[in-house]
Amino acid sequence: MKRKRMLLSILLAIVMIVSTLPLQNQRGFAATEEPNLLINGGFETDIWDGSSWTIDNIDWEQAEVIHFPYSDDPYITSHEGQYAFKYWIKDTATGDQTLTVKQSIDSLPAGSYMLTVSAMGGDGAEAADITLFAGEQKMEPVATKGYNNWDTITYSFELTEETKNVAIGATIKGAQNAWGYLDHFQLSSQDVSSQPVEADIFVEKVDGLSDDFIKGVDVSSIISLEESGVTFKNEAGEQRDIFQTMNEAGVNYVRVRIWNDPYDSEGRGYGGGNNDLEKAIEIGKRATANGMKLLVDFHYSDFWADPAKQQAPKAWQNLSFEEKKNAVYTYTKDSLQALLDAGVDVGMVQVGNETTSGFVGETDWTKMSELFNQGSKAIREIDSTILVALHFTNPESAGRYTTISKTLDQNNVDYDVFASSYYPFWHGTLDNLTSVLKNVADTYGKKVMVAETSYTYTAEDGDGHGNTAPKDSGQTLNYPITVQGQATAVRDVIEAVANVGEAGIGVFYWEPAWIPVGTDLEENKVKWERDGSGWATSFAAEYDPEDAGHWYGGSAVDNQALFDFEGKPLSSLNVFKYVNTGAKAPLEIDVIKDISVHAVLGEEITLPDHVTVTYNDGSEGTAAVTWDITALTQAINNGVGTYVIEGEVEGGGKVKANLQINPQNFVLNPSFEDEDRSMWKIIHKDESAPHATYQQKASDAKSGEYAIHFYSDNAVDFKVEQAITGLEPGYYNLSMFLQGGDAEESNMFLYAKTSSDEIKDETTVNGWVNWSNPAIEEILVVDGTLTIGANIEAGPGAWGTVDDFSLTKVKDYEEEKEEDPLPEEENLTPPQPKPVDDSHKVSEPNLDKKESKDNKGLSGSPVGQTEKQTETNENAGKTLPKTATNTFNMLLAGVVLIGAGVLAIVLVRRKVLEK
Repeated sequence: MKRKRMLLSILLAIVMIVSTLPLQNQRGFAATEEPNLLINGGFETDIWDGSSWTIDNIDWEQAEVIHFPYSDDPYITSHEGQYAFKYWIKDTATGDQTLTVKQSIDSLPAGSYMLTVSAMGGDGAEAADITLFAGEQKMEPVATKGYNNWDTITYSFELTEETKNVAIGATIKGAQNAWGYLDHFQLSSQDVSSQPVEADIFVEKVDGLSDDFIKGVDVSSIISLEESGVTFKNEAGEQRDIFQTMNEAGVNYVRVRIWNDPYDSEGRGYGGGNNDLEKAIEIGKRATANGMKLLVDFHYSDFWADPAKQQAPKAWQNLSFEEKKNAVYTYTKDSLQALLDAGVDVGMVQVGNETTSGFVGETDWTKMSELFNQGSKAIREIDSTILVALHFTNPESAGRYTTISKTLDQNNVDYDVFASSYYPFWHGTLDNLTSVLKNVADTYGKKVMVAETSYTYTAEDGDGHGNTAPKDSGQTLNYPITVQGQATAVRDVIEAVANVGEAGIGVFYWEPAWIPVGTDLEENKVKWERDGSGWATSFAAEYDPEDAGHWYGGSAVDNQALFDFEGKPLSSLNVFKYVNTGAKAPLEIDVIKDISVHAVLGEEITLPDHVTVTYNDGSEGTAAVTWDITALTQAINNGVGTYVIEGEVEGGGKVKANLQINPQNFVLNPSFEDEDRSMWKIIHKDESAPHATYQQKASDAKSGEYAIHFYSDNAVDFKVEQAITGLEPGYYNLSMFLQGGDAEESNMFLYAKTSSDEIKDETTVNGWVNWSNPAIEEILVVDGTLTIGANIEAGPGAWGTVDDFSLTKVKDYEEEKEEDPLPEEENLTPPQPKPVDDSHKVSEPNLDKKESKDNKGLSGSPVGQTEKQTETNENAGKTLPKTATNTFNMLLAGVVLIGAGVLAIVLVRRKVLEK
């Protein structure tokens, strides 16, 4: 019975607790699929803190507004959540009253929108009119319809262009005693394309892209790769034609290079895809079959044409200039006609590739312009609707595109599209890219585009042939080296071109499919040579001995492909379609940034307890890290050197601390990174015009972003130096870094000047980012002062950068002490001994009566004594042993004890016998 009563009591208690909960008649509300562009649309958080809503145009004497908790009215049917916006026109109000609730949105792009709000309030005389508005646009007022009679008010509107600071909200108008509630304010875009799609990468939508904006790829190597056994797959891992996969990912254009005759005399290909006209036709047909247009990239060479190489084809090398012009015309016309006859949908033709400093072996711009026009003429005659493009590079070089476009205009070159290469790690900022392309477009009425771009998704090399990026120096890597980082880099280049305006027509990604032909290097070499599936074969040496002849091999961009090493598309391939819609993914850490710690020997070394992480949406944060303390301690104990300390990041993931323990560098601002450079002097000799200056360009710096850059179309002749004081006496090592080119008749050296000497180490430049590292060792400094510097002299056109001076102490200096002079003759006699008291001795030997009177000592060999006399005196000088020693006393005590012991034994035995 008691047990039943206890159970009943517990049940009653539960019922009482539940009964105290707010059991209002709540209506279920399904979350909308469209994101709400308003903040705090349900009024669930404070409306008075200014972070979301603003109440305007209200006479607080006539009306009031309340952040209303539904729990205050047990009979109300709540619309959503726990709070609503409540208003009341007081019963003391005179006449109709108006108030506004609104918030401001920083920017809304052009498009269709829907604004909704749920409203409930008085009816009849106590009803209020609700008017929704967006900026200057507003709807007709809607009256409330009574208590608990919720109504959804909807207003649709259009924005024809992007609009800033748009006020969104509702105006409420009512007479005395009008009252009501608002809840669930929502603003959503009605453009399907404006909503980010669910994906596994984040891509921010690029506004303003036209339907025909070019989203292209250059897959010139594809046929040679397939001949080497490479296969491509779809996202499910199923084998599929790569052209179909690319088109489904949003690619609408394919670029293909054409070399005149990329074969040696025995018909062996030079590599790089062996891209002759026949292969271009095959690639063009596959692109056309999959709904993509073709950009034909004529190099007018038998192999790679770029800023460093613009070699005429073998068959044209002995032609006169007029003959060469005719050859360009005929070859262009015949090749283009062959492509069209094969059914290829050619949309654009490129007359030359990266012709920044030459074209078909010519470097004079007047001749280059005439050759450009021959190519253009051939294209116009075949099909005037095909766009004619000219291609250049290095947009980061100040004034380059301005000069080139002006020269083309002055020389009346006929073309439609000014195309640029843009690789983020070499070619400067995106803002600059937009600026220089927009200048060409606005000044000369040309279309502009990026003909080549790419970025790395991994630092790994897949085929055994080194990659062009990432590198430790000479490159700017502003994006994570991940698939997400690659996608963002491509997206940002597309936006930079779109920002030019209507003249910005598109972007091409360079070689997104040039993946490894295998994993075994030796087997890969066979395929590269046989199929031309690497960037160059050894057979190219006859045509390009300085470059391909030395560096032939595989793909240098397999880690910049948009397919993984097995041929499966990366998520970044879809950036071409995601730029139209945007894409979103679950938030996760994309990259954990390794850290670099530079420490000076002897100083305390600690590693941070948190490291920077980058999420896949581009935001940054920090995460706790636990370092390998054993490795850190060992590094500190080892001293000067470079160490890698590994760490475990909280939540998973690894990070590395690259620890550099250096001896102290006594050069102030050694790599010019600090704004204060007053300690340095740049001295231009012989009153020459200044041609050396501090330059911010990471790709030209050994470390950091700054270096001293020099260039002159006249002679280069300057020095840079720094006077260093307060040095401790000792030996010092000095070094610097230097890179550049075109330095004829150069006189370059590193120098150190002490108070008594000048020491030099001669050096030179060997090409871009091929850094020379002159050094001077063990410079003796005794007075604390040393002047260090570099002398740079060279002929016209020389260029380069100087960076990273270092002066370190290697050992102390000790003054040599003068040796004491040899003692004079009279000082050789040993000092006289004091008189000896013989009374304490046990005995004393009898001295030889014939002993020299100069022998004043009791032992030893007196000066002037014969060997025989010395022997006699050594024997005579010995004394009897002294008995008062510890050893003698111990022996004596031992004997006494033994004797006593023996005596005791005898006495004991005797007593025993007597008994």
